[in-house]
Amino acid sequence: MAHEAPGLVEPSECRLLLSATPRGARLARRLAGVQLAAWGIPHGCALAEDVELVVGELAANAVLHGRVPGRDFEIRLAYDGLRVRVEVSDARGDKAPPDALPSVDPWSAEDGRGLVLVQAVAREWGVAPRGPGGPGKTVWARL
Repeated sequence: MAHEAPGLVEPSECRLLLSATPRGARLARRLAGVQLAAWGIPHGCALAEDVELVVGELAANAVLHGRVPGRDFEIRLAYDGLRVRVEVSDARGDKAPPDALPSVDPWSAEDGRGLVLVQAVAREWGVAPRGPGGPGKTVWARL
């Protein structure tokens, strides 16, 4: 009998509500890897590594910049057999990522490089108002 992690939906969509804490952000990245493997995207392949990186960076930003005490953040993954879409929603609609990313050296900068990394590995990314079900914004990326 197979055991699945709670909250994971087969075959093409996964939604998780996580606490807006550093632990929640780490858990988001790990659960993304579990869901990708369930979809047949093997751990360690380029797509899995890129998706896990994007989930980790967007979840960390949701915790650091989008946290509202007492509110969780949401991760949504969708897979159509070719592309993975990552969405991270938080409760702070008033604090959106900048339109133009700063020029940072990703090798020496201590912070401010998360969205630069997302931009480097994602085919496209953006920000939208959060859909029905909660206040705030959604930062998304397609890989």
